[in-house]
Amino acid sequence: MSGGDERADHHHVVIALGANLGDSVVALRAAVESLAAHESTEVIAVSHAYATAPVGGREQPDYVNAVAVIRTGLAPLDVLALAHQIEAAHDRVRTERWGPRTLDIDVIAYDDLASDDSTLTLPHPRAHQRAFVLLPWSEIEPGAVLPGHGAISDLLTGVSDQRIKRLDADVSDSLAVAPPSERSR
Repeated sequence: MSGGDERADHHHVVIALGANLGDSVVALRAAVESLAAHESTEVIAVSHAYATAPVGGREQPDYVNAVAVIRTGLAPLDVLALAHQIEAAHDRVRTERWGPRTLDIDVIAYDDLASDDSTLTLPHPRAHQRAFVLLPWSEIEPGAVLPGHGAISDLLTGVSDQRIKRLDADVSDSLAVAPPSERSR
């Protein structure tokens, strides 16, 4: 995976967003706005927000999660760098694996790319096990396939025991992206 900008190509990228410190919905909205503001990205779709139980780690508040789909000319590592910049702007501190956070942005899938790169594994190695990725993603791309794992609609059956609840919050409020309820399915 190269760094550098590949403006001639536009890639389909699935991004998972989460937060459980501060006003999580505001943080997710700001993250989506930052993705949309980048000159090499276009936000195509954003799910509703979902309240989810934390996975792993110590006892902590529930998370608010969402999924965004972007079109970008950025290479995979540059998408990750952009995600880290946006997290840093929200005071994300990486001190504890699966610990509480002001903002977490993960690259779930980049086109159909499969990579075991130590910096960015694609698709995300645990996405197929996480309702907080699969359910919001299925809301905005019901026919999506997670490379190497299959249809997300099928993968959802394997995570039905995970606590997740759709919130009324629309993460794309201030963007020119149609809210999930107005998109054709």
